[in-house]
Amino acid sequence: MALATRTDRRPSMARTVWGSTVGKKTIMAVSGLVMLLYLVVHMFGNLKIFFGPGTFNGYAHWLRTLGEPFLHYEWALWIIRVGLVAAVVLHGVCAYQLSRLDRKARPVAYVHKRQRASYATRTMRWGGVILLLFIVWHLLDLTTLTVNPHAEPGHPYENVVATFHTWYGDVVYIVAMLALGLHIRHGFWSAAQTLGAGSARRDRALKTTANALALALTAGFVAVPVGVMTGIVN
Repeated sequence: MALATRTDRRPSMARTVWGSTVGKKTIMAVSGLVMLLYLVVHMFGNLKIFFGPGTFNGYAHWLRTLGEPFLHYEWALWIIRVGLVAAVVLHGVCAYQLSRLDRKARPVAYVHKRQRASYATRTMRWGGVILLLFIVWHLLDLTTLTVNPHAEPGHPYENVVATFHTWYGDVVYIVAMLALGLHIRHGFWSAAQTLGAGSARRDRALKTTANALALALTAGFVAVPVGVMTGIVN
């Protein structure tokens, strides 16, 4: 008598989450909040440039020695970088896939443009592309120093000043920060809805928080090139 065997192959939780629209939105929300937290910390670090080269260069050195002696030199920085790259990739891939699903669900264009979402919502895709290109530029500019002709390894304060002494460095950075502000303004509120924090009672408070975050981060980041352009930072 032969015994029949039955293998019940159920999809893993990770595959189930990745394969659903809700799962992709959740991944986008969580990865977006991770990047937002990093941006807040990064902005405060950038503002140290207004306290002079000693403070700013000291902060840059501290980042490289973070976690010592348990971690080796720059290990903590590389862990942060790898985590951020993972968050950016997950965020971008999910955004692309959700965009394709949305287009398939709505093959016919809207009749009334006013019925569509706000300007920030409509420009989320282009804003994401601008920010992705900026990340590449930013790394080539201030990390590898490839596109910064006056950069010197080991002198972060001087390298930032050199970047914003060029008109194209100012334009690229300011345009990217404006795109970032719009992205945060819509993204924070959208993430709150996805993660279940939104409600009719809290909707106004969430939108106010999103606007405040977008404004504060945009102003904080733009303050650096403006400081160099006006001679406050030199």
